Amino acid sequence: MNRAPSACHGVLLAVFVLVMSWSAWQPHDYFTWFLEVAPAMIGLAIILATYKRFRLTDLAYMLILLHTIILMIGGHYTYAEMPLFNWLRDSFDLTRNYYDRVGHIAQGFIPAIVAREILIRLSPLAQGKWLFFIVTCICLAISAFYEMIEWWVAVSSGDDAVAFLATQGDVWDTQWDMFLALLGAISAQLLLSRLHDLQLKRLHGVKARGVRFGESK
Repeated sequence: MNRAPSACHGVLLAVFVLVMSWSAWQPHDYFTWFLEVAPAMIGLAIILATYKRFRLTDLAYMLILLHTIILMIGGHYTYAEMPLFNWLRDSFDLTRNYYDRVGHIAQGFIPAIVAREILIRLSPLAQGKWLFFIVTCICLAISAFYEMIEWWVAVSSGDDAVAFLATQGDVWDTQWDMFLALLGAISAQLLLSRLHDLQLKRLHGVKARGVRFGESK
């Protein structure tokens, strides 16, 4: 495989830096901003550290960038005060700003493709129902762990974490967050698996191999 940096990936990195710079300029408050964008910064560090020896497909990188942009916008405004979704709330008489719901759908949708790629390339799993099930479980676990992080931050920082939690008075907010991540993970695999398989085959020589429940490879 060609190990030279891709021009496309350079563009993605440039977009990340530009959006991060905008996000960091006069955000709602820097405590909330840091909490929201920390996963994006950690993700970038991991990608840069592994880029030469474990390069992902273009689809995975583009989805990761999309996820980081969602995080950075949420960090700049806070999820409960994102202007476009405030306008939607006011224009359609909605009960809340729904931008955080978009973030939690992405929390399942994007990691599903990344987890899928890692499992296909590094584990004995083949494309099929078991892979679909395990990827879905991984995404749901990530969502649940993130909810625990929000809980720990809230306990340790008190009122300072209100903007980070963005529950907006919804007692079922945590359950909604995990449910939407679950839907996102399922949707990503249903919509993008074929394209993902094509990119895996072209870039890494991975052939699509389907298996059924109960069948051995």
